[in-house]
Order: sequence, then C-alpha cells, then structure tokens
Amino acid sequence: MIERFFVKQGLNKVELDNYLAKELDKAGFTKSEIVKTPLVTRIVVSVTRPGLAIGKSGSNITQLTETIGRKFGIDNPQLEIKEIERPELDAKAVANKFKALIERGFSWRSVVFKGLNDILHAGAQGAEIVVSGKLAGKGGRKKRVRVGSGYMKKVGEQAKLVDYGYASAYPKVGAIGIKVKIVRPETVFPDKERIQPYIKRKEEAAEKARPAQEAAAQAAAATNQEAGTQQALEASDAKPQRAEKEEPKQEHKAAEKAQAEKGHEKAHREHKKKDKKEKGNPGQKAAGAAENAPVQESGVAEIAKEAGEKEQEGIGPKEGI
Repeated sequence: MIERFFVKQGLNKVELDNYLAKELDKAGFTKSEIVKTPLVTRIVVSVTRPGLAIGKSGSNITQLTETIGRKFGIDNPQLEIKEIERPELDAKAVANKFKALIERGFSWRSVVFKGLNDILHAGAQGAEIVVSGKLAGKGGRKKRVRVGSGYMKKVGEQAKLVDYGYASAYPKVGAIGIKVKIVRPETVFPDKERIQPYIKRKEEAAEKARPAQEAAAQAAAATNQEAGTQQALEASDAKPQRAEKEEPKQEHKAAEKAQAEKGHEKAHREHKKKDKKEKGNPGQKAAGAAENAPVQESGVAEIAKEAGEKEQEGIGPKEGI
C-alpha cells in the first residue's frame, strides 16, 4: 500500500536526523532537508559551525556521504553544508545552546534570561522559552517555568509559522526539558498587518511624484503668466480705440453744454428787458394814476345815489336793531 511507503520514508528521515545530530553535535546541527533530482539525492544540512562539519579537506563530508548511502539506502547521496547566518533566531540552535550550557553546570535561570535577551536583540518579534524538570536542585520537586516576551501565536494554522525547537539536558541533579519558540522578523501573519511599511511606501511614492508635481505647477504658472501678459497687451491695444470712440461723444456733449449755456444767457437777458419795460418811467406812472382817478370818483357817486334811492323807498337798514 502507498501509505506504508510514506510511513517508511518518514521513519528514514527521522533516523537520518538522529544520526546527523549525533555525528555533527559539535558543529551545531539543527535540521536536514532531502531534495531528490533525476541524477542525485541532495541532502542539505544546516549547522552553526560549518568548519567542524566539513572537516580537514572535506574528509568528514566524504565519510558521512558514504555512510548515509550504505546505511539508509539513498541512491547517489550528495551532502551539502549550509551555515545558519543568525543562530539567535533559530529555535533548534538556541535549544541546543541552552542544553550544552546547562550540562556544563551553568544556572538555568541565567542561561534562559540571557538567551531571551539575545533573541529579542537579534530582531525577533516574540519569543517563548519553557524549562521543566529538576530545576530546584537535589531533593527538589519537578518544576515548570515559562519565560516569554513579544508577540506569539500558539493556536490555529498560523501557529505553524512560529519556529519551534526542543532539547533535553541531563545534568547531575536530573533531566531538564527545554522548549523554544521564536517568531522571526520576516514572519508575516495574515491577521497582523503592519501600518508603518504602508506609510513608508506612501511617503516614498509621494517623494517620487513630487518633482513631476512641481514641474506641472511651474508649467501652469508660466501658462497663467503668459495669459495675463497677453490680456494686458490686448487691454492696452483696446484703450486707444476706446478713446477714439469716446472723443466725438465728449465733443458733442461739450457743444450741447455750450449751446445750453448760450440759451440760458439769452433767456436771462430777455427777462431783464421785460422787467425794465414793465417798470417804465415815473412820469408815465403818474399820468396813468390821474387817468384812473375820475373813473374811481364816478363810481363812488353812483354807489351813493343808489343808497339814497333805497332809503327813500324804505328798504334801507332799520335803526335801533
């Protein structure tokens, strides 16, 4: 059955990792990866100290290649040593380091806290270290201590993005288990989007677009200036034409005003002449008065005569009333 084939393949991978961890313990072995090609089977081995893994003139590599091909039945194995550039961010390397220090007699507390600071200073987003076992010394009970800092995913599909490593130390007092989890700086979780890179990209795009915007603004300003100059020239050309059109109107208004003034003066003179004629000489006024006097006297006599006739008839006003 096909399931047995995959199970056997997985068991061979575990046995290979255990063998390489034993042989390359001093070189700082962390993990291996098998890549099959049509010609050879390439085995990539990650270590912290590649010099110890290669050996003098590659003797260690040659011996390991022969042993792997004979013991694990891998056709044409080709061993490739890959150096871990930042061991502080590799969980397995950190766990192996803690194991070696605790077995040499260092206090687990100082080892764990110093290692956590080194991990965070290396740029990790978060880290968690769990130490359990005989931590209290001889005669003490089993104890579990967790030390962590930063951001950490523990459940769900996203927990697979966290680098995990474990190791077991065996000091004289008893076994101590070490578990290390590290969230590397380049790890991006789908539910945690950082805003700072987005803002930085926006600022960079704005900086790149700024020269073009300035050039467009300068071109628009130049265009507006040319348009203003052209309008000013057109206005200056239109002023003489407007002045030429307005000159006849002004002359006509001045002529009308002068004619009106002459008419007023003429009317004023005629009015003065009329007043003089009406006033006349003093001799003429006396003669006129003498002519009117007899007319007034004859009128008075007629009124008196009518009054006498009415009294004789008894129509006049009654006395004693």
